[in-house]
Parts: sequence; C-alpha cells; structure tokens
Amino acid sequence: MSRWHVVRVPDPGRWGQLPPEGVLGLQDLPEAVARIGLRPGDPVFVRPDGMVDADLLDFVRSKGFRNLERESKRNYATDIRLLLEFLSSRGVPWRMATEQDLADFRNWRCEAPENPRRISGTKWEREAAAFTKLFTWGKVYPLPVDISRREDQAADAVSSRVSWLTPRTWGLWSDVGLRGHTRAGMSAPGWAARTELRNTSFVQLLLSSGLRRQEGGSLLTFELPTQRLRYGRYCHSRVAGAVTRSKASRVFYASVDAVGQVEAYIASERAWSVQRAQAQSRYDRLQAMRLVTKMTHGLKPAVQWVDRNGVIGSQELSRLGWRERRWLFLEGPDGPEPAWLWLSEEGLPMAPDRWNGIFRAANLRCEEVLLTPEEREIKPEFRLAEMRGKSPYATPHSCRHSMALYMLVLLNELMRSRYGLTATDRRDFALLFGDPWWLVKTLLGHADVETTKRHYLAPVAHLQLESILASAEMTDEGKDAEDLDDIFSRLARETVGIQDIGALVEDAL
Repeated sequence: MSRWHVVRVPDPGRWGQLPPEGVLGLQDLPEAVARIGLRPGDPVFVRPDGMVDADLLDFVRSKGFRNLERESKRNYATDIRLLLEFLSSRGVPWRMATEQDLADFRNWRCEAPENPRRISGTKWEREAAAFTKLFTWGKVYPLPVDISRREDQAADAVSSRVSWLTPRTWGLWSDVGLRGHTRAGMSAPGWAARTELRNTSFVQLLLSSGLRRQEGGSLLTFELPTQRLRYGRYCHSRVAGAVTRSKASRVFYASVDAVGQVEAYIASERAWSVQRAQAQSRYDRLQAMRLVTKMTHGLKPAVQWVDRNGVIGSQELSRLGWRERRWLFLEGPDGPEPAWLWLSEEGLPMAPDRWNGIFRAANLRCEEVLLTPEEREIKPEFRLAEMRGKSPYATPHSCRHSMALYMLVLLNELMRSRYGLTATDRRDFALLFGDPWWLVKTLLGHADVETTKRHYLAPVAHLQLESILASAEMTDEGKDAEDLDDIFSRLARETVGIQDIGALVEDAL
C-alpha cells in the first residue's frame, strides 16, 4: 500500500478522552507534542507503514513552514500528501524525486484524460508552491519543481472562484435559500427559521461591506460599525489586522440597514441562544475562557482579561487572531457571554469556515425549489447553462465579488449622470480622489489596484463600462436612463459569470 495520511494537532481542549495508559508510549501526549514544537493545526505525516515520518516532522517545524497561516498549512499538507502517494506508488522517496517525476505528476493532475478529477492551473500553482517549499527545505537539487520557473507555472492560472450575483438575484437566493420561501414567495410549510435572522444578517453585512468570510465571521460584538458617516447612510469601523489576509488593519464600511439587521439578530436570536447556554451551564464547561475586564480605545484599541486560572493578560485587538477571539467573554446581566458576534444555536462561537455549510445548504434549497425533479437528477457539472441559470449559486466570497461589481457600476453611474461629469471632469476627479477602480480597491483593502482588476473584475473589464453606462443615458425613444437593475441585467447577458435571475423573478411575481 502507498497510502499516506495526515493528522493535525488538535486545539487545546479538543484532544478528546485519551487512554489512561497513554498513546504511543507517552502518558501525556499533548504535553509531548508541545515539547517538540508542534502547534495546534500543524500537520503530522504518517507513512504507509503507519509510522510518523520524522523527516517531514522537521519540515513542519521549520521556519519556512511554521510561519504560514494555519489554513495554508492545511492546504499545503493536503497537496504534499498527494505527491507523496504518487511517488510511493513508483517506489521513489521524495528526496529522490526528479523533474520527470514532477512532470508526470503534473500531467496526471492537470491534463490526463484518464483522470476524472483534473485540476485547474490555479490549483496547480498552489500545489507547485507547496512542493517548491518542501524541496527547497530538503535541499533537493536540481529542484524537481520551482514555482518561480516559467515552465512550472500554469498559463491558465486565473481565479475560478470569481462569481457575481446581481442585487435582485441575491434577494432571490436569500428568500429561497435562507428564509425558506417557495417559488411563489411564501414561507414553506414546516420551515425551521431558528437561525434565519443570523444567516441573513451575515450575508447582508458581507454584501454591504465586502469583508471576507474570516473578516466578517470573526467580528466581536463591540466591533460592529456604529460611527455614521456625515450623511448617515453608512457606518464605519475597523477590521483587525490579524484576521485579514494582508495582516493590516483597515477601515470598512457597512450600510445602516445591514448594521440594523445585525443589531436585530443580537437582540433576538443571539440573546436567546446565550440565555439557553447559560441555563445549561455550557460556558462553565469551557476550558478556554478569557473574561474581558477592560477595553481601551484610541488608535490602538486593546482588551484586558483574566482567564480561568486568574492569570491577567492583555492584547491589542488588531493582534488577536480569530481563534483567540473565541475565548473572549463579556460579563452580562446573567453571567459571562461570548464577545464573539456570530453564535451557534448552542450559544457557542461559530468558526468562520462553518459559514460554508450554511451557503451550501442554501444553494441546495434553491435547487430543490427552482429546478424540476428531472433537472435535479442531472449532476451540476453536466447541466446546461440555461438550467444552471434557473437556480442561483453563492459562496461567502461571492458577497465580496458582488459588492465590488456593484460599487464599480454605481460609482461609474454617479460620475456620469448624477454628477454630470464630462470626460475632462472625470480626469480631474480621478487625479484628486481616484477613479472607480481605485475607490473599489480601497474598499476591498487591496494593496494594488491591479489586483482588483485582475482577480475580481477582469471578466467585465472588456465591456468598457464607461461606454456602456454612457450609452444608457437616453434610449432611442428618449426615455430616462436605465436603473441599476437594467444595467446589471444587460451586463449579465453580455458577460460570463454574472448571475441574474431577472426572468425567473418576474415569473414568480
């Protein structure tokens, strides 16, 4: 057998019930794991003979791998395990791998017709980065693969996760997938709406702010935007650098309506889940709890806490990662309650990746309601485009993409019609405040405007939005300018990847 396995070091308090006689001859396995320098989430590679690979253990503890984000460690370990299995099937130790071995592996992963699950160029480049890190650390020369070499890069390495839903399509997806509506817009019999307000509030907050799943999913209750802008339609707050991809704090904006919906969730569903958890003493059984005793404001807000052992600690909010944030509790009227904003029905903090399951369930419900039984029998990858267009599909990151597209269209429309800017005026405005691309880049927190164009809005760049919006000012009959729904509908017809369910909405009405 050439089967390799990867096990991961559990978080504190999640080791389960260990046998009293110990594991692998060790009486205190968690202490032994910590002593050799492994951290929660670190992968441990198990060879086909069932033994831990000591060589790869050193790689995991190396500086280059240790400094990766936890999710990157998980992804890299998964990629490396597949390569190890491939090499083991050939009887080749990974330190003896050659360029030909990696070329054969790449061919199988990306191009071989016999492989029913070929991967994209984007996925290959992530795998190649993981292999490059491993072979570089192991001093395997010449490098069997090197992500910096042009021949080891993929020509089709563009993000396949970019997807947009127009505003009315988001409305349909939320009504059917999260609120349990039927195609006629009525609540379905027997629909369980226990977490409806939490789920719809989360989606609206992400759609309004453009926050990533981890950024929005790890907010604390006192980080919810409360400071209104001058004209009151948007609020702003700061997202902690430790939960962002760039590790830099930034200001984010959310509409008053979205914030109001979140506040309604806090006062109802969330309050009820906290009360149930307190009544059932769930918080008393938590091993990791930091009760916040003081909060400071200013340029570098910080919290001070005391843990269950009476140890006092403090840290800037911007330096607290999402796992540490789940340990923060506030003293409520009936006892400690989580500072974490989004809670499960049990009143416990929801890990950000659990939102993926919420979105998957909503996508499946949309299929059940909007597709016929015959259409649902066809696997998604074999459905015709017309059939796929009947049922919206969304991920947490789709909220971010859709917000970017909406703001780009809105800013172009404001500059053209609302402000009446001529071409010269637009050039002067861009010099002073930046063009719409730059403004959207700032809202998304990108370091470079080219990132915004390349990864989020590239599919619509060829449409030359300025020309499209300018031509929308007056129709041949002299009617008023198109509203945004009409503009989005036309963009969806002319661009791959934009979901607009306009026809279906009209039929349902």
